[in-house]
Amino acid sequence: MIEIPSLRPETRYGISPADRLLFNRRYVVGYSYLFRQPRWALELIDSSTKQMEDKELQRLDNFREDLRIPDMFQATLSAFQGSGFDRGHLISSADRLENALINSETFLLSNMSPQKPGFNRGVWKSLESDVRRLSQKKITVDGREVWKYAEVYAVCGPVFDIDKQIKVIGDAGEISIVIPHSFFKSVLAEQRNGRLEMWSFLFPNKKTDKPVKDFLTPTVEVEQRSGLTLWDRLQGSKIEKMKAKKGKMW
Repeated sequence: MIEIPSLRPETRYGISPADRLLFNRRYVVGYSYLFRQPRWALELIDSSTKQMEDKELQRLDNFREDLRIPDMFQATLSAFQGSGFDRGHLISSADRLENALINSETFLLSNMSPQKPGFNRGVWKSLESDVRRLSQKKITVDGREVWKYAEVYAVCGPVFDIDKQIKVIGDAGEISIVIPHSFFKSVLAEQRNGRLEMWSFLFPNKKTDKPVKDFLTPTVEVEQRSGLTLWDRLQGSKIEKMKAKKGKMW
């Protein structure tokens, strides 16, 4: 387990190992040199991100290489061109609308994985919207409306099945990016009273007409499939039971 000081609030409940940790202004990425893409990406949605500073901000679509990654391991724009795969955000542009610079950082290729268009623009986008709505839930306390959750954490990433054929994008002679078989997202929500709730999802990397709730998966199964430990700073039997449950959609 990697231990780093909790100077970044996103890492409070743990992060998984990675070849390179990339600390962006509002999210953290664990980058894989082998797969040429994020192994995982972690964000925190709290009161500061719920209150968008620039209501009129439009996404910049300025996709670009991340110069913090060595050239030999760096995903490139040309690898995606004509591949039939989207440059799929792990941390959504719509989650980071505080200002133009913060939004721009979501377009770094270190935040992208090859996603089938029908998946990226379908059920994956729906889940991103669902998580934002979760973070904005309100309850009435002593006659006034307050946020139900003080903080909502989300970690997501690609899944590579070793028993299935490995395919890549990228022309001969350039760095290839491995195509994920599936994607996961795990959501940890902390109520105002400190009570924790957890939901995890696992999706095949293809178009589906099924609703998001059909992809709820026990967190322990997501860990086994992805080879990652999620929320590993949380320990004890209560957490083990929480991870073993599939749960219900919020």
